Amino acid sequence: MRAARILKTLFLTLGLSFLVSACAEDKSAPRLEKAMNLGLVSLDSIVLGMGCFWGAEKRMSEIPGVVDVESGYANGDIEGSYKAVLAHERAVRTGATSKRNHAEVVKVSFDPARTTLETVLIKFWESHDPTQGDRQGNDIGSNYRSAIYTHTDAQREVALKTRAAYQQALSQAGRGAITSEIAPLKNYYAAEDYHQDYLKKNPKGYCGLGGTGVNYPGTQASAKSAMAPKLDVKALDFNRQLIVFEAEDCAFCKLFQAEILDHWRADVAVASTLNPKAPGDWKLEKALFATPTIVLFEKGREISRYTGYNSDKARFWKWLGFHLLTPEQQRIAFEEGTERPGSGSHLDEKRPGTFVDPITGAPLFRSDAKFDSGTGWPSFFNPVAGALTLHEDVKLGMKRVEVRSASSGIHLGHVFDDGPAPTYKRYCINGNVLKFMPDAGR
Repeated sequence: MRAARILKTLFLTLGLSFLVSACAEDKSAPRLEKAMNLGLVSLDSIVLGMGCFWGAEKRMSEIPGVVDVESGYANGDIEGSYKAVLAHERAVRTGATSKRNHAEVVKVSFDPARTTLETVLIKFWESHDPTQGDRQGNDIGSNYRSAIYTHTDAQREVALKTRAAYQQALSQAGRGAITSEIAPLKNYYAAEDYHQDYLKKNPKGYCGLGGTGVNYPGTQASAKSAMAPKLDVKALDFNRQLIVFEAEDCAFCKLFQAEILDHWRADVAVASTLNPKAPGDWKLEKALFATPTIVLFEKGREISRYTGYNSDKARFWKWLGFHLLTPEQQRIAFEEGTERPGSGSHLDEKRPGTFVDPITGAPLFRSDAKFDSGTGWPSFFNPVAGALTLHEDVKLGMKRVEVRSASSGIHLGHVFDDGPAPTYKRYCINGNVLKFMPDAGR
């Protein structure tokens, strides 16, 4: 299917006359070369390392004039396969070998009549952080190094020229030195089929590329993130504020919006931005490398961050809960603890209102479903519809039914069959993991 797609694209470029020279040994027998040998097309190509090749493949394929982007491995001293690269990196880290590992790369094949190598490299510089050495964000190792592997002296000159220009822009923005390797392509191996077009086949797959937020000099800022103004600090909560740093065309950002932000009731202010910089004179501890990144600020300084999102709601709320809850609340919520009878909150609360999740703010019980069970814990005979999940609990040598919050997944208590009519249920809940919200005017 992939080969058919490529050939269809190549037929559209019939008549091109750019002659490609190649010096490097290429063990992949590339599909494009086969087409070129048939006289179908003449293209140029360059091999680029930007960390994880899944995101790199997606980013580079967005350039008009790029015909194909193939994931692969390049310029190492070993066999070119995913299994071999991972195993060799472990050996490198333990000092068991001096052989160089491959870099995860993408081979970008483009039509010189429709785009230029400089355009391709500008996208390369802006789409990842070239100052990180043997890593890209959370991906650490020499196989994730930033690199440009060329096949002509002319390509090397363009690579050096664009590196110098981007370094100037980075320095003016207060960023560090570029560590990207620029070298002739020594060898190249195409990656396994399941790595090709990975993010097309897996739209929710990991893509850690975030860039530096620094534009290449002299280019028009086409991305919304480059034009987006910083958030106005006057509209933010200086004491405690969550900021969601997003990017255009970010599937994970849209997922976070749909699953978390669209239902936001938490007792902490939240704001979203396409600008990768902290608002005003607020301070980020380090640059962003993936989106969405959710940062908790207190007094204008980053306290903690949550990077990436892939429907892991319970994990996100647990992260936030550790910053919103007291140690005693954390013990109950995350370790299935139990408060001593008579010691928890809300035991005598009788005002009209709603008891909510202390992290998400989602409603759990109405006060008119509360009754005095005489047990020493707040008790309810009916929850808000859809607010709870039930789980079998066989700890302590007895069979019980645990109650958790559906929105955050935290432990609340247990439910028993000795409550009053009409449900005859007793939801025995730890008061310290309830927050009471009185009805308006109460």
